[in-house]
Amino acid sequence: MDFSPLILSIKAALFATIITFILGIYSAYFTLKLNKLKGIVDGLFTLPLVLPPTVVGFLLLVLLGKNSTIGKFLLNYDITIVFSGLATIIASIVVSFPLMYRTARGAFEQLDINLIYVARTLGLSEHEIFWKIMIPNCFSSIISGTILAFARALGEFGATIMIAGNIPGKTQTMAVAVYSAVQAGNRSLAYKWVSIIVIISFATMILLNLIESGKIKKLGKGGY
Repeated sequence: MDFSPLILSIKAALFATIITFILGIYSAYFTLKLNKLKGIVDGLFTLPLVLPPTVVGFLLLVLLGKNSTIGKFLLNYDITIVFSGLATIIASIVVSFPLMYRTARGAFEQLDINLIYVARTLGLSEHEIFWKIMIPNCFSSIISGTILAFARALGEFGATIMIAGNIPGKTQTMAVAVYSAVQAGNRSLAYKWVSIIVIISFATMILLNLIESGKIKKLGKGGY
């Protein structure tokens, strides 16, 4: 059995989760500060969550293809995104970003505003308030969002197959491997990949439930 889809899926999910973690938190903080156009910006950030993944993949294909402005610019440096390993990471980032963003934004909105007022009274800058007040108090929710984003990136299929294709050893992720095995009539291989995905997803949900029950919350507060 070729385990390259498992390795590629985990690599893509890890890279995507790291980038999504940073983008999601700062985007949530940025949206929270907006007075005008807040609804439009929030809608744009959340759009990949409600769009069919194949539509997201098609839009990425149009945006990053060789004939697009970005694609032509990257070709000057011999960089091609479509049907590459980088495409799997980009697809994973786009589909998992809304989960991280919405979770972080929800946590920030539920934070007791009096904590921020007190911090300002004590002379803390907005940067210090963000890192010393907001992040520690929203730690468990942020970790939950990170796990959800990782799980979503790990199981991504529609956008990935549109922009990255199905190249064994290069762009074939676990979800794509299931599709490929079924198409080839290899039910045995499909069952193996499905079992691996179910086990990883179940472990992810167990971890998420542990966080929601508050068992890891103390670690976040203790770190700050």
